[in-house]
Amino acid sequence: MKKTLILMTVAIISGGIIGIFLFSNYEKTSSLFSDKKKLYFLEEGVYSTKNLLDYNTKNINPKLVVEKDGRYHLYVGITGNQKNMSKIKKMYKNKGYSIYEKELEIDNLEFISNIEQFDILLDSANNESDISAIEEVVLSNYENLVM
Repeated sequence: MKKTLILMTVAIISGGIIGIFLFSNYEKTSSLFSDKKKLYFLEEGVYSTKNLLDYNTKNINPKLVVEKDGRYHLYVGITGNQKNMSKIKKMYKNKGYSIYEKELEIDNLEFISNIEQFDILLDSANNESDISAIEEVVLSNYENLVM
């Protein structure tokens, strides 16, 4: 009887400790079940007017313009993969542009699925024309599905 009581006490204390541990880590792991995914948005710049944007970026293609808070953000690529991000940035650096990366969370499941497929294509793309063609479709896809 005494042995059973000791085992039950140890089991209750162990269960409590494990419960506290799991509960304290719940917020850290809850994002695993989220529909959101962090993606890399490659931004050339932010412009105060549409005319200024058009004048300074007439030679950039592909591009996506997003107006936010009265400012125009010019994106040249979106990817979920750091290696592909570096590949796109290098392509624009070779053309003389400075590209900045932003991590943004997207919750559009169809777009996320498409990005995963496009990242496979980007991973195997070796020349600028292939990378540009893929990113043109990605940016158009974002405009149609998310914006």
